[in-house]
Amino acid sequence: MQGQALNKRRRRGLADSAHFLKALVGAPRLTGAVAPSGRALARAMAAATGSPAQGLIVELGPGTGPVTSALIEADVAPQRLVLVEYDPGFCRLLRMRFPQATVVEGDAYDLPRTLAPFKGEPIAAIVSSLPLLNQPPPRREKLIGDAFALMGPSGAFVQFTYGLVSPISREVCAGRYTATRSRPILLNLPPAFVWTYRLAGEGPRVAAA
Repeated sequence: MQGQALNKRRRRGLADSAHFLKALVGAPRLTGAVAPSGRALARAMAAATGSPAQGLIVELGPGTGPVTSALIEADVAPQRLVLVEYDPGFCRLLRMRFPQATVVEGDAYDLPRTLAPFKGEPIAAIVSSLPLLNQPPPRREKLIGDAFALMGPSGAFVQFTYGLVSPISREVCAGRYTATRSRPILLNLPPAFVWTYRLAGEGPRVAAA
């Protein structure tokens, strides 16, 4: 039985990698990765939300759903998850894998419009697997600004990156957001970091590890 389960996971992993490669060829600027996030990185991103007890958790660029799975494993009810995905193929896959979550086919870089159906509902955290470094700085600044405009004052914006430098510049963060960098997730290939942003003055500031 264990061998069958292992083979099933391997087949699923190969299929997910094929989905990513297809998306990368079709839209390299929007996909930005050749494979889904590894389990260690996905779990670190889920943990960085702080496990809020209430409110929606919005995931940007969920792809094939590794971070979605990690959030559910961390006891987030799937009904609280809103998955914003641009690629129609990934949307179909996500709806099959997470039927209780809400999958929104839309533009994560236009959150006010994409999340308009959820206006008035509390959003506790936004978790992003978007390739922010593929985007110009003004677009990144707009994204995080829109995110915090939709979240409450205790909201968290979680983003992973393969580099040491914050995807949101120091100049943008100064006086507005605190930025916390995790230790390197060495079990991910390539090694990655998880950045957690909060509104300045909301919660303790933790220096980059």
